[in-house]
Amino acid sequence: MTMCAKVLSVENDCLCVCDKNTNQEVIVHTCRANCFCEGDCVCIHFSGAMTMSIPPQISATCIFRVRHCR
Repeated sequence: MTMCAKVLSVENDCLCVCDKNTNQEVIVHTCRANCFCEGDCVCIHFSGAMTMSIPPQISATCIFRVRHCR
């Protein structure tokens, strides 16, 4: 699955993002978290598995910056 999102905050090995399709906050686990900054638009590929926690959590298989969040 793919999620387009805006980075809300950067932590050690994870990002808090706002999913542009659902307007929902999601925690994204990625070893590349330090490559991104608050406000970046990102495209996140993940398995489709998402925890039912609040906020939900996913593990990115691939994540990269994009010009615009769609």
